[in-house]
Amino acid sequence: MPAERPRLTAHLLRQLYMRGMFPMAHDGALYVHDPDPRAIFPLHTLRPNARLLRYFRSHGYTCTMDTAFAEVMRACADRPDQWISEEMVEAYTALHREGNAISAEVWQEGEMVGGLYGVKLGRAFFGESMFSLRTNAGKAAFYHIVEHLRANDFTLFDTQYINEHTRSLGAVEVPREEFRRMLAEAVV
Repeated sequence: MPAERPRLTAHLLRQLYMRGMFPMAHDGALYVHDPDPRAIFPLHTLRPNARLLRYFRSHGYTCTMDTAFAEVMRACADRPDQWISEEMVEAYTALHREGNAISAEVWQEGEMVGGLYGVKLGRAFFGESMFSLRTNAGKAAFYHIVEHLRANDFTLFDTQYINEHTRSLGAVEVPREEFRRMLAEAVV
């Protein structure tokens, strides 16, 4: 009989992230990922252009931090290729209560229309997922988090895997060993 896997907890999440790993759910099971190469956002180069800033203002987007963490996670999970399980929501929410996970929320006329959440350890931030119910609302959350990270002297913004969307926001790939060096410096 196979051994039962340990329950995902805030403690286990911290251990995984400190080693550069993260969980994802696939077909009801949790798997630990450790990609090579790793995708990151160079914090010093990320800036919204003037047109995008005008769009945020003209559409009445306002941003908050840490006001609806579990709701952001559930909104991120609400997609056909779901990789966020309820067990993950519970564990990351516990991590949030401990101060090691944050969220950015985007509001329009009192409705949450976008958001992003992730894990923070030392000066490292691991962006987990974002959602957008209105055009550019996810980007508003992304740039709000970027400003928060810069204002708080973060040195690493991990985005795990590169895809067309993260590349369009400025993500680049680095070899796993370089990522681990960057992580070790950021979590001291």
